[in-house]
Amino acid sequence: MHSSFRRRLLLALAATLAGWGATCAAADFPTHPVTLVVPFPAGGATDSLVRHVADRAGRELGQPVIVENKPGAAGVLGANQLVRSAPDGYTLSILPESVFRLPHLQKTQFDPLKDFSYVIHLSGYALGIATSSTSPWHDWQAMVADAKKRPGQISYGTTGVNGTMHVTVEEMAQRQGIRLNHVPYKGESEIIAALLGGHIDLAVTAGSIGPMVDDGKARVLVVWTAKRVPRWPAVPTLRDLGLDMVANSPFGIAGPKGMPPAVVKTLHDAFRKALEDPNTQKLLERLNQDNAYLDSEGYAAFARERFEAARKQVARMNPATNP
Repeated sequence: MHSSFRRRLLLALAATLAGWGATCAAADFPTHPVTLVVPFPAGGATDSLVRHVADRAGRELGQPVIVENKPGAAGVLGANQLVRSAPDGYTLSILPESVFRLPHLQKTQFDPLKDFSYVIHLSGYALGIATSSTSPWHDWQAMVADAKKRPGQISYGTTGVNGTMHVTVEEMAQRQGIRLNHVPYKGESEIIAALLGGHIDLAVTAGSIGPMVDDGKARVLVVWTAKRVPRWPAVPTLRDLGLDMVANSPFGIAGPKGMPPAVVKTLHDAFRKALEDPNTQKLLERLNQDNAYLDSEGYAAFARERFEAARKQVARMNPATNP
């Protein structure tokens, strides 16, 4: 047998065996626990929802889905882990909106259009700005009036530089002609503790502030949702205040690029059942969050839209970044 022909035959056989092995692996998936990275600390709104969903998805999969918290870096540490992981479905991450924004602001380890297999979109937050019940501001306009008298002296906490919380407040401030002092934290629980401890004046939070509002320890000045939140019907939206903005920081689950379609479908189906579980819906209501389900294809399309929207937002706020 000619050596070049034999070499081609061996290569073809190897490729066939590799493909067959991958197909068998996908058919058997999962055979051991799946890791789901949450790029925020334990105890916040994201962590609470994801742990609940992961537990129910694990029951569907027949293997545990283990939540691993990796807070910091504006929520992109999970995305960083995905680009270093095998595309076998055993490493997943929550992708917050900052994943689509940061590449427009700085060099990142990932390209959100090329480096992920999008599995399922889950939800978004009822984000807003709260203050402690001892503060002098009973509405957003009062805070703005005070900030104009004391530029840079009123502080606010977020989950990190260039995250949705930070960028949204800076755009609000820019539009209203005020300057606030940004203080980054690792997660929502730290932000709330800092607010109640008197270390910051304003806190950007999601559903986790609810119990403190109910107990009279905090008040919400404005929410960033498209419509008013049923839990706090008297609290205005940004649009109510004349700012045509909505910022709910949508998030979903993705894995490394190149995951087998059968594995993506298995994961999608398990997480969809978990999301649609009646107990999950009740939890979403308690957290002031919506079911924002998108399937894998829809989530990939949504990611492209968010990436482009983030580019325009960054350019709008920083004209020097325009090409």
